[in-house]
Amino acid sequence: MKKIILSIFAMSLFVVSCSDDDDSITPSEPLGAYEDGIIVSGEGSFSLPSSVSFISEDLMTSENQIYFNANNETTGGYLQSIGFNDDKAYIVVQDGTIKVVNRYTFEKLATISTGLSLPRYIAFEDNTAYVSDWGDPNDTTDDYIAVIDLTSNSVISTISVSEGPEQVLEESDKLYVSHNGGFNVNNVISVINTSDYTLETITVNDVPDELFIDESGDLLVLSSGANQSWLTPPVETEAAITRIDLSDNSIISTLEFSAGQHPSLMAYEDGMAYYILNNEVYGLTDNATSLPTSSLFGTTAGYAYGLSVDDNQLFVTDAGGFAANSTLLVYDLASGTETNTFSVAVGASKIYFN
Repeated sequence: MKKIILSIFAMSLFVVSCSDDDDSITPSEPLGAYEDGIIVSGEGSFSLPSSVSFISEDLMTSENQIYFNANNETTGGYLQSIGFNDDKAYIVVQDGTIKVVNRYTFEKLATISTGLSLPRYIAFEDNTAYVSDWGDPNDTTDDYIAVIDLTSNSVISTISVSEGPEQVLEESDKLYVSHNGGFNVNNVISVINTSDYTLETITVNDVPDELFIDESGDLLVLSSGANQSWLTPPVETEAAITRIDLSDNSIISTLEFSAGQHPSLMAYEDGMAYYILNNEVYGLTDNATSLPTSSLFGTTAGYAYGLSVDDNQLFVTDAGGFAANSTLLVYDLASGTETNTFSVAVGASKIYFN
């Protein structure tokens, strides 16, 4: 689902009513009180619009459709991600727009559309935003990073990059961009100097996506590995978690998964990387020299589609069949106990802490 790009016909379906994503709602606080809580973004589906949900910090109450409630309009076709910068949130939608909202009220302040084609993720440095963009997904040579001036909310430059840019992470005047390959397969991390836009690449295992800076200041990369069973003959390569020394971009370690294992979700907190494999949650410490052989605990998610950790709790979204609201599952990390569930946006894939 994450790589599905809307055709003109499919995008027309987003005029449907938001009522299908509005069931099981318990308004948390008066409209606009979205500070100190959890934000969940949902991609939507071909027949249901994307949307944003909120859960209070104490996990007592929730509210769906918070963008619609604040603006009387949907977020549009396939909400890919949200970025937070100061008191604003930037909602990145694959229809070629970024909606700028107040992060605490979700009232829309501006829309950025000129200069974007198929945006994916956003990162910030001072008064500048950097957005990964696939361009035409059928063209392997037109992918780029859009450079956005946050005062004018306009694209002021582009940086050409390798195919299928995904996550963008800013650290010490450099951008780190994972390239999963879009409709194809890629295996590089771009390193872009923000002062002059010079670029170098680091080769990792196929289909890198999730990026985190660990406690030692190293870059942690989850690569899912190629799993193209539809090709003749099928193409499959090993997934891996790679650790990179950012002082010289050298690879410290590459821990490969067994053949047939293709984890796609990873979260990180306090020296531990968490990932899901066959509905089991695993933990990898920063000093580990091999992948763990046993899981921490299992999840009840039918289709784990989003993962995050915060304050000794692990959050998993279960997208189900993308035909109705997703479920946010909350686990206590110490015991592995499921402590809460919430009905959230259709195709819920990203979890943020506001």
